[in-house]
Amino acid sequence: MRSRSRSPWLALALVLACAACGGNDPTGASNAPASHTVSQGGVRHAPGLNTPQQSCTSCHGADLRGGADAPSCYSCHGKKWS
Repeated sequence: MRSRSRSPWLALALVLACAACGGNDPTGASNAPASHTVSQGGVRHAPGLNTPQQSCTSCHGADLRGGADAPSCYSCHGKKWS
């Protein structure tokens, strides 16, 4: 029975973890441009997401820290590309 009492807390933790990435991001999963057709982790990405230095810099900036049209990739990915 003890594991049942943890279920609501685990569910809440999962919801909060999912909401933490892009929660305040105006171009998050629901507002991503139409060109972002690949869903990964519940967030839409553009094709070429595995090569961001070649594929994402035109909008997300040369250093992927955001540009006029797009947020920083580091807000969700940390220093993955450093």
